Amino acid sequence: MNTSALTYRKLFTIVEETAYEGGRPVDPVARIAIVGVVFDNPWAGQGFVEDLLPGTNAVASDIGALLAPRVMEALGAPLEAYGKAAIVGLNGEIEHGSGIIHNLRFGDHFRNAANATTLLPAVEKRGPAGIAFDIPLKHFTDMTIRSHHQTVEARVADAPHADEILIALAGATQGRPQQRLAKLGED
Repeated sequence: MNTSALTYRKLFTIVEETAYEGGRPVDPVARIAIVGVVFDNPWAGQGFVEDLLPGTNAVASDIGALLAPRVMEALGAPLEAYGKAAIVGLNGEIEHGSGIIHNLRFGDHFRNAANATTLLPAVEKRGPAGIAFDIPLKHFTDMTIRSHHQTVEARVADAPHADEILIALAGATQGRPQQRLAKLGED
């Protein structure tokens, strides 16, 4: 697929449903969706690039526009928690992924699709193909709601290659199944 500066190798969707937790049924079933894209690192082979902004601006909006609606569709219910991830292949810098996901051209697509008001929590790392990554999730309108502080783990067996970046968004239909922590300030 080509959209302006973005050509990707792989687009993936992972949906996880938790129907039973802590010895009890979860009602309604807790659903988490992760949608990600794997593409060539725009800075691969260039050595140290001082100004990453032109490269990030060239792809950030396209990636956000590609992923955000797919997360919302995969959830199949209103979103209550969300997060993002950037995994850079071994020949890149963590800053390459960070530049893309910490760009409003990227994140605003998800915030707008979800009617969200908080910043997206994030994970960034560098690693080989198949590396596990944990995406932190927080409530989409109030970061102090503890029930929605959770993490979802994912991996893609053949990504990222050394000269690629994997960018993902994750959304959840509710907080942790069977959550029962005290409200912030009541503990």
